Amino acid sequence: MFVAHRRALRKIQMKDLAPEIYRQRAVIEGYPNQPLTSQQIKAYLSRLSDVLDMKTLTKPVTHRSPTYGEAAWIHWESSGAHFYAWDQPRLFFSVDIYTCKEFDVLDAVGFTKEFFSINDIEYKEF
Repeated sequence: MFVAHRRALRKIQMKDLAPEIYRQRAVIEGYPNQPLTSQQIKAYLSRLSDVLDMKTLTKPVTHRSPTYGEAAWIHWESSGAHFYAWDQPRLFFSVDIYTCKEFDVLDAVGFTKEFFSINDIEYKEF
């Protein structure tokens, strides 16, 4: 019964509880050509801030999991971005951008492709 209830809940659209607060989200994912280092991820997040015209409040912070890979976060005045990079079970990264300031997701996607020198990339904006 609980499983059926959960499936029904997934089909319900989320109500906007704060329509007066602008929010924009995007997820960008891809396959890097090599394992990503904390220095590369920090440089990416810092430059992404410039590309999207976001004011940085805190420099990027990273943490390495010995099992999976790197995780990072940057704090912007208008929210921030998270970055996750897996070494196992495959080379993979996922960037989660959340802001209260409008940005062009195609600028973020194009910059990401160029920064990591990759062609195969996926993204979703919501």
